[in-house]
Amino acid sequence: MAVNLTDLSLPQLEGLKTQLDQEVEFLTSSIGQLKVAQTKFVDAKDSLSVLNVKNKGKEVLVPLTSSMYVPGTLNDVEHVLVDVGTGYYVEKKVKDSEAFFKRKIDFLTKQIEKIQPALQEKHAMKQAVIEVMNMKIQQHQQSQQSSQNVGTTKA
Repeated sequence: MAVNLTDLSLPQLEGLKTQLDQEVEFLTSSIGQLKVAQTKFVDAKDSLSVLNVKNKGKEVLVPLTSSMYVPGTLNDVEHVLVDVGTGYYVEKKVKDSEAFFKRKIDFLTKQIEKIQPALQEKHAMKQAVIEVMNMKIQQHQQSQQSSQNVGTTKA
């Protein structure tokens, strides 16, 4: 059901603009969260490149927290533990892990591509509402000015 924006009152337009602002903010936030997750998967996939036979036995720093590390030795360069969500880890071969991360990256890319058009549509709708609001405000100001002019010419 389409509604002509010019048929709405100024308070209705303000309500619609507020709603569109919230929807734009939500969609923007969703895209941001998806991009953060996507970046983590890209980083994880890129990190797998150090796991090769020439690096076997090399010293590495193992993170205990984001700011604390302990020294370690890289013994197994063929398997990794992959966080598959909700605290579950699965041992996978490096090639399988690369494929897993690629699937995750591709999935997130598709989700972002699905949300982008909706976000652009909401932006366009918001702009249309703002234009109609501005037009109605100008019309209101002009009608007030003309009624003031009519009142002063009679006196």
